[in-house]
Amino acid sequence: MINKMYAWRGYAGTHQIVDDPNRMTLTATDHGRVVGTLTIGMDAPVGLSADQVFKEELDEMRERGARLCEFTKLAFDPSVKSKTSLANLFHLAVIYARDIHHRTDIVIEVNPRHRRFYEQMLGFKQLGELKTNPRVNAPAYLLRVELDFVTEQIRQYGGTFSEKSTGRSFYPYFFSPREEQGIINRLLRIDEQQLA
Repeated sequence: MINKMYAWRGYAGTHQIVDDPNRMTLTATDHGRVVGTLTIGMDAPVGLSADQVFKEELDEMRERGARLCEFTKLAFDPSVKSKTSLANLFHLAVIYARDIHHRTDIVIEVNPRHRRFYEQMLGFKQLGELKTNPRVNAPAYLLRVELDFVTEQIRQYGGTFSEKSTGRSFYPYFFSPREEQGIINRLLRIDEQQLA
């Protein structure tokens, strides 16, 4: 799925999901067929994938006390026209980062043509300048959003989408705060059972 979607966009490289205790890949399915993926990378002594290109910017954040995670390998089948499915996948990744792994900031490397979506629809901010990402042989910006901001947007707008909705935010497609709390509680119970 990842290779197919990245190749369709003209990105180079072979994109594999590796067995790494600091990474977790979430998938979205439709009738048993994988239609989307998103990998969450937790900052660790080995660093993040984004350190290869944006180490200086990331180190500045670390020095200020940020507990980083990165979202990578986001791929979604374009035949699936559901914004809700993409929002649900992204929201679950937020829950894992914030509530399970206690991260404060999400960083993401994006192609310039996708930058506006992340900035306008999700509140990401640009860090540093445009650079070439050798993993995909394409230009990339490093973007960041604080999880406190994401949490506030979910609190205000999560679950409020309707056909009459207008606006420039992706957060109404996220789970409602009540649904989010139910998911968090279930994940924490699973985590506690695994530790027992």
